[in-house]
Amino acid sequence: MIPRTAEIELKNLAGQFKAVALNGPRQSGKTTLVRKAFPNKAYVSLENPDIRSYALNDPRGFLANYPQGAIFDEVQRAPELFSYLQQVLDESPEKGVFILTGSNNFLLQESISQSLAGRIAYLTLLPLSLAEIGGLESDINQMIFKGGYPVLYAEKSDPSKWFLNYISTYVERDVRQLKNIVDLSTFERFIRLCAGRTGQLLNMSSLALETGVDQKTVAAWLSVLETSFILFRLQPYYKNYNKRMVKMPKLYFYDTGLASALLGIDNAAMLEMHPFRGSLFENFVVNEFLKQRLNSGLSNNLFFWRDSTGNEIDLLIDQKPDLLPIEIKSGKTVTSDYFKGLNFWNKLTGNKGGKVVYGGDMQQTRSDGISVVPLKDLIRD
Repeated sequence: MIPRTAEIELKNLAGQFKAVALNGPRQSGKTTLVRKAFPNKAYVSLENPDIRSYALNDPRGFLANYPQGAIFDEVQRAPELFSYLQQVLDESPEKGVFILTGSNNFLLQESISQSLAGRIAYLTLLPLSLAEIGGLESDINQMIFKGGYPVLYAEKSDPSKWFLNYISTYVERDVRQLKNIVDLSTFERFIRLCAGRTGQLLNMSSLALETGVDQKTVAAWLSVLETSFILFRLQPYYKNYNKRMVKMPKLYFYDTGLASALLGIDNAAMLEMHPFRGSLFENFVVNEFLKQRLNSGLSNNLFFWRDSTGNEIDLLIDQKPDLLPIEIKSGKTVTSDYFKGLNFWNKLTGNKGGKVVYGGDMQQTRSDGISVVPLKDLIRD
């Protein structure tokens, strides 16, 4: 098994709360992680139709089988269980009694908020981070192409074929579970169009026009993709600075391998001259900072900043009370252009410093406090 950084926080939460919910995309390694972290707990998959039927039809009898607690995998498949879990947890003095996993954020959070609020901790597991990939892969293009799903590193799977199956399975299973979408081919085209907007401002009307649906449908479909951990919106930071700020979010995928597959990229070599390489590189870096937060049980503190004249900071990390500006450049050679956004931001805010993450190999510290960090060194940063 590939060691997961989140295991430390998972065990920490289990020592403080009566239950822990671990959510994240399908195939991100949730089941493997919880079974390794809690080897003595009974494991129950609610994907199994017989077990699910038992849990739904006789929840009290079902839970009575696990007086010492258990791991309930894909627990959002049996939401009726949560009301009965509440009583079991209230009557138990123990911590970490039940460990729940789910790949549907909306259904899981809805069930938790209704029945288990205050009794349960919440942790998100995304695909592998740079630290977890470690020496398994060193080529940047290959990492972007493969993304971080553990199976692609633990087994000799062809990423392009694996992702095609992942997309097909996701559309057929999870989408139908979340929303009754009749025209699945149009929905799949919509996902591919979203991939073509990776790292761009989200223009709902343009996306609706290209997909051939109305804006309400686009909004609903984006929610489906977000709650099932396919993509997310990076929100703009527009407090205090300048009146003419961009207030539209930017679109990113939780995994660059999936985004690459949706863009029709069949191998890592195609990325070298691909027009979307810069956007995918940016997406990879944003994901890395997000994973570092979530693996430690911290909330998302990432934003971007752009004004109406095109001045932009790719990533702002809200470190309260400070903001850390980060520029992301996929090129291998540091040029003066890499510092324009940071210099403008520092002049506007009166701050100093910042960081450039790029695709080269040399680490630098400039006299103005700006550091230049190769992507591979984010593992130690």
